[in-house]
Amino acid sequence: MIPACQVFASLLQFDENYGPRPYLAKKWEISPDGRTYSFHLEKGATFHDGKPVTSADVAFSLELAKKNHPLGELAFGAVEKVETPAPYICTFKLQHPFPACFAANHPYFLPILPKHIYSEGEIRKHPANVKPIGSGPFKFVEWKKGQYLILDRYPDFFRKGRPYLDRIVLEFIADAASRTLALETGAVHLTWGQVPYVDLPRLTKMAHLTVTQKGGEAMGIRGILQINNRKPPLNNVKVRKAIAHSIDKNFFVEGTSGFAKPAAGPLRYTNPFHHPILPKYENNLNKANQLLDEAGFKKGAEGIRFNLSLSCYPGGQSGMEYMRAQLRKAGIQVTLRPPPDLATWVARVSSWDYEMDWTPTTEFVDPALAIDRAFTSRFIKKMVSTNTMGYNNPEVDRL
Repeated sequence: MIPACQVFASLLQFDENYGPRPYLAKKWEISPDGRTYSFHLEKGATFHDGKPVTSADVAFSLELAKKNHPLGELAFGAVEKVETPAPYICTFKLQHPFPACFAANHPYFLPILPKHIYSEGEIRKHPANVKPIGSGPFKFVEWKKGQYLILDRYPDFFRKGRPYLDRIVLEFIADAASRTLALETGAVHLTWGQVPYVDLPRLTKMAHLTVTQKGGEAMGIRGILQINNRKPPLNNVKVRKAIAHSIDKNFFVEGTSGFAKPAAGPLRYTNPFHHPILPKYENNLNKANQLLDEAGFKKGAEGIRFNLSLSCYPGGQSGMEYMRAQLRKAGIQVTLRPPPDLATWVARVSSWDYEMDWTPTTEFVDPALAIDRAFTSRFIKKMVSTNTMGYNNPEVDRL
């Protein structure tokens, strides 16, 4: 669960089939040319301080998201302006058709912020950032850094009878084994993707627990090996292909007790844009060694061709040992570089201070919000969730 998506509402929600559903916007119209989106807001929606949510808040929030969200330029760059002809009607005017702009009207991309709170002061340093005021089903109560976050039911939420819960306490448990134990004992009731896969078969057999893969379809989470294309020898495509052939994706599938599937491309298999027939880099160490030989990297002392470092997103250390062992079979010596915390990982990736990095990534509702930011040259930026790999392919840019 993403806490901010419980505190902040947006214009739309999306179901497991990627279909849009009303949220703050009870209905909408899209012009035939795809350049005008008109949203009609719920008149009973209020912020947690009791002020009504209006079209002025939507226009204000979109401009903030465009300038400050890591994907703001991608999601809302096509929006030329937001018109507010009435307090409960807002109209997006696009410079050109961009259907992904519609998909971005989700709390993850466009949380509707109260203009009367956030318009004063610099947004990145605003005191309300640590005591947020939104219009979602839960309101902020207390945050203890590194320990817990408390959200209470917002009694005036515009959807009558919702939310069902009175309080949510999000507890930060750094140790993976302790998270599993907390579920087993009933100390916690829910976790989202933060339990070691090795524990899942046991958890599925417990009467008081349900293990499901439903609910995350639109996020499309997968593990990805980011490769910094700037740094030799990784700037050689044969080296990158050799790395791909060295790793057996089925090893990770087996390690997840069957809860994961091997990915053949950047789109989740449930995505309506996913193509089932794609070229696959099968695990083939002979092919990997052949490619490295062709690239001019002959084996030296103790069979080593060259050295690389491998970092990871916090919590991803389990896959690093396997990749080190596999790449060693191709003559690549790998030094593991796990970060001590999330801030260190963010600093490394955003400054391009890595050679290889094992990390989760997401595709979101529309592939234009995921593929563009990860693989096109215009998103080669010093910012996480962009093309920090430096991948530059004119044909991909054209497409």
